Amino acid sequence: MNCELLDIRAFLAVVDMRSFHKAARSLNLSQPALSRRIQKLEASIGAPILERTTRNVALTAVGTELLPLMRRMIEEFDSSLFAVRELGPQRTGQVTIACLPTAAFYFLPTVIKRFNDEFPHIRIRILDLPANEGVQAVARGEVEFGINLMGASDPDLSFDTLLDDPFVLACRRDHALAAYDNIHWPQLVNHRLITVYRSSGNRVLLDSALAKANIKLNWFYEVTHLSTSLGLVEAGLGISVLPRLATPQAEHPILVTRAIVDPIISRPIGIVRRRGATLSPSAEHFLEMLTDIWRT
Repeated sequence: MNCELLDIRAFLAVVDMRSFHKAARSLNLSQPALSRRIQKLEASIGAPILERTTRNVALTAVGTELLPLMRRMIEEFDSSLFAVRELGPQRTGQVTIACLPTAAFYFLPTVIKRFNDEFPHIRIRILDLPANEGVQAVARGEVEFGINLMGASDPDLSFDTLLDDPFVLACRRDHALAAYDNIHWPQLVNHRLITVYRSSGNRVLLDSALAKANIKLNWFYEVTHLSTSLGLVEAGLGISVLPRLATPQAEHPILVTRAIVDPIISRPIGIVRRRGATLSPSAEHFLEMLTDIWRT
């Protein structure tokens, strides 16, 4: 895309202020000069990005799609300028990633704490998104990389597995199945099962693996978020099959988890990146630390 940073800044100013007049004044430009920058950007993109009326300015569909990418480009450029001026522990910058909510909640804080200790002035932006949305955010360039369970099927993305996260049983400590060390799938049939909605990445993966093993489970409750399923389990409404990363990692006063075997079904968790894309120095540091911690 053949455009200048000032063209992008002009576009963002118009969007934020919803006015060519106010945007031109904030950028110390004349309105004709501002309009020429927007026109140049649209010519470079090959499509209109703003709809202009006498009273209002609105984004087109193309503008809506490009807005988060352009915001990140400007933020990273500005952060990089400041980072060049800083040395050692004072270095600055920003890391923007997409992460599965389960990994963001239970694992990522450990990485962030260690990263902040070493680089206290680098900001971190986390988009905790479901699998499909996380992959799309990486593909569109809205984030530098993603922590996800999918992505290898897209030829423009790479997927490097960090670990296999097994599906386990979550139940109350006073539940009959809590007495077993390992659970076999047929043992779940006569209990009220809680699962996530059918289109989620976790559900698609689990249903596919169970079908291959010729195992059929009768789900009783269906929820949108894995955390909701744990709340239902804690209330004694049923039991849940969910990834180990989605369960409490420390001792829980009410809930326990048990391995489910014959077969063991796991989801691969890994790093999704755009092929050929170069990470910012801040993101490189964060990814290196994340990989080291996760694989230990």
